[in-house]
Amino acid sequence: MSAIRLDGNSLTREQVVAVAGGARVELDAAQLEKVRHAADFLAEQVRREEPIYGVSTGFGSNADRLLGAHRLRDELPGAVTDPDGESLHEELQRNLIVTHAVCVGEPLPPEVVRAMLVIRINTLMRGHSGIRVATLEAMTAMLNAGIVPVVPQLGSVGASGDLAPLSHLAIVLLGGGEAFHGGERIPGAEALRRAGLAPLRLSYKEGLALNNGTAQMLACAVLALAKLDELLDTADLAAAMTLDAFAGRLAAFDEKVHALRPHPGQVQVAANLRRLLAGSTLVDIPYHLVPRFRPWQPTSWDTPEAQALRFDIGWDWVPFGQRHGREKFYRRFRPFRGGKKHQPQDSYSLRCIPQVHGAVRDAVEQAKRVIDIELNAVTDNPLVFPDAVGATHVEEQVISAGHFHGMPLALAMSYVKAAIPVLAAISERRLNKLVDPATNDGLPAFLIGNEDGTESGFMIVQYTAAAIVNDLATRAHPASVYSVPTSANAEDHVSMGANEARHVLDMCRDLGRVLALEIYTAAQALDFRRDMINAARDLARRADALALAVKVQGGPLPDRDGHAGFLAEVEGLRAELAASGEFGPGRAVAAALAVLRETIPFMRRDRAMDGEVAAAVALVESGRLLAAARAAV
Repeated sequence: MSAIRLDGNSLTREQVVAVAGGARVELDAAQLEKVRHAADFLAEQVRREEPIYGVSTGFGSNADRLLGAHRLRDELPGAVTDPDGESLHEELQRNLIVTHAVCVGEPLPPEVVRAMLVIRINTLMRGHSGIRVATLEAMTAMLNAGIVPVVPQLGSVGASGDLAPLSHLAIVLLGGGEAFHGGERIPGAEALRRAGLAPLRLSYKEGLALNNGTAQMLACAVLALAKLDELLDTADLAAAMTLDAFAGRLAAFDEKVHALRPHPGQVQVAANLRRLLAGSTLVDIPYHLVPRFRPWQPTSWDTPEAQALRFDIGWDWVPFGQRHGREKFYRRFRPFRGGKKHQPQDSYSLRCIPQVHGAVRDAVEQAKRVIDIELNAVTDNPLVFPDAVGATHVEEQVISAGHFHGMPLALAMSYVKAAIPVLAAISERRLNKLVDPATNDGLPAFLIGNEDGTESGFMIVQYTAAAIVNDLATRAHPASVYSVPTSANAEDHVSMGANEARHVLDMCRDLGRVLALEIYTAAQALDFRRDMINAARDLARRADALALAVKVQGGPLPDRDGHAGFLAEVEGLRAELAASGEFGPGRAVAAALAVLRETIPFMRRDRAMDGEVAAAVALVESGRLLAAARAAV
């Protein structure tokens, strides 16, 4: 892959993800001239002894402290002159980095840190931060050399930007801190040495330029949304597999229906479901063709092949005397009650998939709009405008503002953070319907035969999903609503956006686990549903109405009135089943099911499930199931 060119104006989320995964970057030569121009302008203002915040003054609550011509502490008794000859301006920037690198906790993942680096380089390329070209080139060299600074997770309040994490990022440039290189955690100075790079000495405002911005929260947000794009499609796939397992109704996803309430995400999800379920002969099946599960008995079937089935099937017949006032209905629908009720709509967790999944998609799309702006924004302070027209004072060219404040990102991530448990919760509700015999439309309890009463089947899979949903819900409280003032109240309102985005990135992993549990369970249910209906079809094809009548309860005995009419109706059911093609899921669902079954076989009897759960999670995380479904659409 060719190197990604950074110009401060055109960085995309996809490029950030690529760099996070190892892609190299290069700097646009024309844009570097703007960077050089701003740095030269600052140097000239310092030569002219102009007071500039963060350049010739202290930071935050020290903003009223002007740098002097020499160090007062040099006059203290026993003072030692700095052997490096570091100026006060240089010391100011170095101290800013080394005193702000105070995060705690486990290190951020390397992909997050690489994303932080490319985001920071790109924003500094705009030429409004006063950083030198040489410093940007050093950052680029560090990134391309595979040096990943150790950045502990906790320490940013999201204004003034991600000060502490970005200081950990920058301290390695100075030869301090720690870094990963070649998979080894080593001192920052050693990482630079191994890569053939030299430590930097910072110039005017460069410390501020390096640590004053929204790169951590933005990096986490970009990577989270990349994961969510895949998880949203995976959620639609899980829902489609569950719909096939339920032999559900497609009318709720009709294009003309969603044209009447055209929220973009809702319309997209309905279209996705129609594509995923294309070719299904389970959805919209006449309900009287769907038998309910009955436990297998030694006398359940009449052939050795059928006797190998792991279930029995059955219907209830509606007697003639119970049809009064319903004659028209039973002229249209056969009087057999199997696994499905005769009703025109499914439960909310099935029927309202477009509305719920779509609302989550809309939350993600809103976050993308915010992030796309932020990726090419200048987020440090103060901002340098060397060519400001009509400027008469330096304050009109070096302007203190608040672009470091992460609230735009924080609120966008709060929206997504609240949406993730919603998607997980509706997935868990579908899973619960599948295992509950009161709601699974004639499938076995907990999706296992359990002939001897010793088996639990998929019972506890739902517990795990419920536990994760609860955990996600408790983590969904927005961090952005709780500001804790900092810097002696100079920074008296902060965004907490770094916590927000970090939470969202972490929550994506657990959302994927819930979806994997639904798919794992839906696959078992789908196999049962498909095989039960096809078993009824096979029986109808090889036998007569008397053989099928054995599977029907409620009919009159042969010596009772109505038996002939009962058999005639059974024959109608038999003929319709016999004339049907083989029943199966949509093409995309079938493709995903086939990939799952390569690793996880149908569960005929209770067995250890921990490895299978891990395998299902891995299949979702790898994208293999989704890739198979997409290829089949």
